[in-house]
Amino acid sequence: MSLQKSGVLIATALLLASCSSKAPKSLVTPLPPVAKQPLATTPAKNTQPVRGIWLATVSRLDWPPVNSVNMSASLRVSQQQAALRNKLDKLKSLGINTVFFQVKPDGTALWPSKILPWSDMLTGTIGQDPGYDPLQFILDEAHKRGMKVHAWFNPYRVSVNTKPSTTADLNRTLSLHPASIFVLHRDWIRTAGDRFVLDPSIPEVRDWITSIVAEVVARYPVDGVQFDDYFYAETPGSALNDNQTYRQYGQAFSSKADWRRNNTQQLIEQVSRTIRQLNPNVEFGVSPAGVWRNRSFDAAGSDTRGAAAYDESFADTRRWVQQGLLDYIAPQIYWPFARDAARYDVLARWWANVVKPTKTRLYIGVALYKVGEYSKNEPDWTVNGGVPELKKQLDLNESLPQINGTILFRESYLEQPQTQQAVNYLKSRWGG
Repeated sequence: MSLQKSGVLIATALLLASCSSKAPKSLVTPLPPVAKQPLATTPAKNTQPVRGIWLATVSRLDWPPVNSVNMSASLRVSQQQAALRNKLDKLKSLGINTVFFQVKPDGTALWPSKILPWSDMLTGTIGQDPGYDPLQFILDEAHKRGMKVHAWFNPYRVSVNTKPSTTADLNRTLSLHPASIFVLHRDWIRTAGDRFVLDPSIPEVRDWITSIVAEVVARYPVDGVQFDDYFYAETPGSALNDNQTYRQYGQAFSSKADWRRNNTQQLIEQVSRTIRQLNPNVEFGVSPAGVWRNRSFDAAGSDTRGAAAYDESFADTRRWVQQGLLDYIAPQIYWPFARDAARYDVLARWWANVVKPTKTRLYIGVALYKVGEYSKNEPDWTVNGGVPELKKQLDLNESLPQINGTILFRESYLEQPQTQQAVNYLKSRWGG
């Protein structure tokens, strides 16, 4: 899509973080509000079942190769590109047709952004140009192989820890263009889950995140955009302190929980409308925790006893489906059929019923990372290399017409010794 066609919306998005000649109230020019625009009608998307995989770049979990970071620039580029080509070849041979590629693992980017500094995952240093464009590279290579790529964003995470060395690395970006949001807007930053995160309640934060998605959708032929389940990502010992912003923005709500859910709702609405305005052919989806709500809390919930997105992440994922804000939803149903507290079949069928009266497609996230791993509570993952459990899950997915695909978490587990029986099974089932 040309920038001209995208109009003022994207022109503004691409100018972000470069407007600091005078000292405005904000060091970042936010994207113009889009939430009040009418929703565009969504054209029919392809109906091929998704056979997908998540490819994580945070902490170099799946890519790039850890040892490539310390190489000379030319060797680093060739090794990172060769590793990605090899992965795509392997995925293609297994019958995988869609890669969910993590382009924003934290407050950095895996493309030459005018909003975010370069990711240190590529070079070891935040803001250092890796010498190529990884997002364009994977798009070119995947499309050449007939595979689709969804750009996977972690919306609010700024860093994976709060170590003094991490703070120092973020502070060193101050002279960069663009610098990290950590130094441009320290007032937006909170600590939660022992990470630096953005406060989801600040309207300018939601504008800023939307502008990052807009930059990618306007500049790249991505097939989709996905947010993972990190909305409010707290832990009991590291809660997000948003008391001040609650006093500032939350007075119209009867509880902080309702206010938080509304903050998440506003981001999803805004991103959904922005993508549809820029390119309605780009699919927008979310991959939430598998449980929306437990029936013990809500009669509409599932017959489960698991951590619920509605109550823990303050994400009303069922509502987004009902309102048509998402092209697809990919709940992470990471339990076997025999896990009584959150049975795979119970949750898959519950989600199938949620999407049934809507146009939202349903892809199920499956726990490849558990296959072959001993678990006292989930012993079925090790029976015959986990193949019978995996087969039951795929059989159910393919038997329910409302389920349009399966996504495996995550790519590097295809290479682990304990998964090889399951990988061979996948190749025989999908790769033929």
